Amino acid sequence: MYSSEHRSGIFILTMLILLVQVCYYFYKSRNLADYKFSEKEKQWLAVQKEIDSLKGIQTNTKPKIYPFNPNFVTDYKGYILGMSVQEIDKLHKFRAQGKFVNSAKEFQKVTGVSDSLLAIISPYFKFPDWVKQKTAQQNNSNHKFLDSQSKSVNLIDANLASKEDWMKVYGIGDKISDIILKEKEKFGAFVSIEQLQYVWGIVPEVYDRIKEGFFISDYNSMVVKKININSASVKELASFPYFNYKLARSIVTYRSMNGEIQNIEDLTKINDFPVEKIKIIALYLEI
Repeated sequence: MYSSEHRSGIFILTMLILLVQVCYYFYKSRNLADYKFSEKEKQWLAVQKEIDSLKGIQTNTKPKIYPFNPNFVTDYKGYILGMSVQEIDKLHKFRAQGKFVNSAKEFQKVTGVSDSLLAIISPYFKFPDWVKQKTAQQNNSNHKFLDSQSKSVNLIDANLASKEDWMKVYGIGDKISDIILKEKEKFGAFVSIEQLQYVWGIVPEVYDRIKEGFFISDYNSMVVKKININSASVKELASFPYFNYKLARSIVTYRSMNGEIQNIEDLTKINDFPVEKIKIIALYLEI
């Protein structure tokens, strides 16, 4: 037990401590209010305020979206885009079948994303050029190419055109008209008016005139000389006008290492394949 003197001493000491703390607080506050920051300190404070404001903006900033192929959306990419786990899984299951989406509408059909989300992300979809320029139609038996130009009675079927018909085009003379006819014989028939741009001697200006006066009818696909890409030998492949011996060997090597070629996308994986002609070549192949 403390005596009354001890208790009085402890009380007085406690009061003194409190009094000192209160005095120190008021003294500190007054000094801070009167304190003048140096120019260097003001600069540091300004920078800190800017950093704090940027932190606030950053928390509300959404990731920037760059053009991408929607066929290769990863789990993380889908999450960033705002897709649900179920929607991402649907896309992955679709791709596991070796299939590809070729339009925003098809992407929505496969994944089930909402119209609002599709409207946000679809402007960033980027498909290969051969998909965007694709004008082929499919039926149960084969692929048939229809030229995008409208056909009128004044247009000439390029597969039925005579030497004289070709020579009527400004820029096509006796020699080039013979080359066009021989080129048609190699294939059996042209499947696309675009083939004419690859014929020797046809310059861009002449090709534009050809597109204005000629078209390819779908019935000509019946006489097209097709080649089985999965069973043809190196020699047979090398005889195809758009292939050479080196490419023919690459095709056979790809088949031996990866199995049969299943679709057009597989062709793009073959070394030195002429992808600029792929939509034309595909119409001459049996896959």
